[in-house]
Amino acid sequence: QVQLVESGGGLVQPGGSLRLSCAASGSLFSINAMGWYRQAPGKQRELVARINSEGSTNLADSVKGRFTISRDNAKRSVSLQMNSLKPEDTGVYYCFGEYKNGRVAGWGQGTQVTVSS
Repeated sequence: QVQLVESGGGLVQPGGSLRLSCAASGSLFSINAMGWYRQAPGKQRELVARINSEGSTNLADSVKGRFTISRDNAKRSVSLQMNSLKPEDTGVYYCFGEYKNGRVAGWGQGTQVTVSS
């Protein structure tokens, strides 16, 4: 079992920056990828960014050029640097871990990001 604990998030003005971090613990030997989903009010959860154990990344088109995902395998953590934030980036951001077979291994508790003036 994998436990994921997020930190960061909060309220920021449009154009501002935030950094989310996620620390993993538990049975990590079979974890391949980690990343972030987000869920805006009234919308489905969507993939924001994903990084695998080799460092290959996937970013949603809506955040390319603004968000960067990074991973520290030694520290068992993943971070999401979010720049040039927009109101449409508002939502609850969830960290996740993914097994090599593509199944989700676990979710964080979620952290609120609000972009508003």
